[in-house]
Amino acid sequence: MGLSFEDMVVGTTTEVGKHTFTREEIVEFAEKFDPQPFHVDEAAAAASPFLGLVASGWHTCSVMMGMLVRNALKGSTSMGSPGIDDIRWLKPVRVGDTITMLNSVLDKRVSESKPDRGIVSTVWQGVNQHGETVITVRSKGLFGLRNPGTTP
Repeated sequence: MGLSFEDMVVGTTTEVGKHTFTREEIVEFAEKFDPQPFHVDEAAAAASPFLGLVASGWHTCSVMMGMLVRNALKGSTSMGSPGIDDIRWLKPVRVGDTITMLNSVLDKRVSESKPDRGIVSTVWQGVNQHGETVITVRSKGLFGLRNPGTTP
């Protein structure tokens, strides 16, 4: 069995993965899901407040979610999430940017109504190659307990 509730340690931060955004994937994602001009058209993007093509914030979130699932949650006792509390797009993600995803455990508790699982509060942080935080996401995840009924 992979990662479970008991393995989550409050105060720890883990590097989950890195991803480099290409022009092609920025445009492809945006054409399907967020076709604003500064995501799909280089001339329009150059004339925008961004002064160039930028990834959709939803694209950045999707990439981070993919890294989290493939690199941290695969084989875990993850039961999904009751939701995201907060998303902040702090700086634009540009063509060629490499984002490193970090995940920090803020808090955790065993569910009162379903004691076979716990609720883990985390913050994801995406940091570009210049050390700038470009995105933060606060969320909760549900994880099965390895040994329900014992004190984790």
